[in-house]
Amino acid sequence: MANGLERESGLVVMMFSDEELSEMSGVKRSGDHIEVTCGCTSHRYGDAVGRLRVFINGELEITCECTPGCQEDKLTPAAFEKHSGRETARKWKNNVWVIVNGEKVPLFKTVLLKYYNQASKSANGSHRSQNGRVCHRDEFIRCTRCNKERRFRLRTKEECRMHHDALADVNWKCADLPYDKITCDDEEERASRRVYRGCSRSPTCKGCTSCVCFGCNICRFSDCSCQTCTDFTRNAKVE
Repeated sequence: MANGLERESGLVVMMFSDEELSEMSGVKRSGDHIEVTCGCTSHRYGDAVGRLRVFINGELEITCECTPGCQEDKLTPAAFEKHSGRETARKWKNNVWVIVNGEKVPLFKTVLLKYYNQASKSANGSHRSQNGRVCHRDEFIRCTRCNKERRFRLRTKEECRMHHDALADVNWKCADLPYDKITCDDEEERASRRVYRGCSRSPTCKGCTSCVCFGCNICRFSDCSCQTCTDFTRNAKVE
């Protein structure tokens, strides 16, 4: 849309102006994100090219196009940096680039990290409820046996770890829910109830920077080897 206006859920949201993106290569606009050509250079393997998606909620995703048959999709910038074979990894803001006016420009020198940085600040400080604590909204996981969605409350680090481990379990079932004695025979929450997910800004919020966290010390774990936790721990040490 003109002037960088993006439409989502009936609302028009300003992401980036046309002027901010005018010299970038491969720009495409969608309802909740913009997409640009990106890459990372290895001295040994050369340039690995991809498509960077920048979402208005701060999330960054890269689809790798290093070879025609590459299946790597929805990579974090840190994972893309590692996949490219970059020798001095762990500095993705410097090493992942976009093309601006024909030149390779590191992400940190562009406007593309604006929403990521806002989300990071929220996670590390301003992302707090009225009582001063970091706020994570409730999440749902679907049982693999009965196909019913079950609520996970993410108020403490322990609760976040329960949800994190359950999300990683491809065979998760109702009986595995640790703090509520629920079986597959129990009714699923009504849809009218599921819209209330604990956002401190708005009770029926569908997701905002006040309740959607993209990584903090409460919901990421240094003893977990998953890609998400590994990337967070690595970047926290670098930054």
